[in-house]
Amino acid sequence: MAARQDATPASQTLSRGIRLLEELADARMPLTIDDLAARVDLHRSVAYRLLRTLEDHGLISRDASGAVRLGTGLAALAAGVAADLQAEALPELTAAANDLGMTCFLVVLDHDECVTLTSVEPRHAVTAVAQRPGSRHAVTRGAPGRAILAQLPPRRWPDDMDATLAAEVAAVAERGWATSHDEVVPTLRAVAVPLAVVGREPATVAAVHVATDIDDAAIAARLTAAAEAIRRGL
Repeated sequence: MAARQDATPASQTLSRGIRLLEELADARMPLTIDDLAARVDLHRSVAYRLLRTLEDHGLISRDASGAVRLGTGLAALAAGVAADLQAEALPELTAAANDLGMTCFLVVLDHDECVTLTSVEPRHAVTAVAQRPGSRHAVTRGAPGRAILAQLPPRRWPDDMDATLAAEVAAVAERGWATSHDEVVPTLRAVAVPLAVVGREPATVAAVHVATDIDDAAIAARLTAAAEAIRRGL
C-alpha cells in the first residue's frame, strides 16, 4: 500500500489547508497563525489566506486574541463519514465502555493507516483514556492495526511488514482478537477485535486502558459481542 503522506497532492493549496487542520487537531489547543505557519513551513501571509478560507466555511474559528481552533463545521462533516456505521456503533460502544470501565472505539482502515471514527469513554470511571476521533496511526502498529491486517489478504499488507508482525497477524486471525502495549501511546494497553462488514473496508472495535483486573480474553469477548451487534444492524 502506498503511504498516504508520500503521495504528490493534486492540489497544493488544498493539501496545505488540510495540513493546517491536521496540525490544529494534533495540538488539541488553540494556536496562533505564526505557530501554524511554522508547523507547516508556510509564510505567514499564505497561512493567513488559507485560514480565512477555512474560517469562511466554518472549519476553523478565531477568538478575539487571534488564536485559531477547529470549527464546528468539522463536526457536521465528520458525522457524515460512514454515518450508518457510526450510528450502529455508538450504542454498542457506549454499553461496552460502561461494562468494561474503559474507553471503547471504532477504527476503520484508510489507505495504510488506522483512523478512529467514534470513541466513547466510560460513564463512571475515575480515570479514562481519551481516544480522539480522527486520530490515526500506521496499520502496522497497535492492536487495532493487527485486527485490521488479519482481515486483509497478504497482497494488501504494507511493504514494510516483517516476518514477526506477519506471524502475529496470523495468530490474531486464528484467535479472533489482538493486543498491544506501549505501541501507539506509551503506557497504554489495547485489545481489538475484527469487524467485517460486506462491502466495506476492514474495521475493528477496540478498547484502551492503563490497567485493569479484567483479562484480555474477557475484554475481547465483550468487544466481539459489540462488533457482532454492529454488523447485524448494518
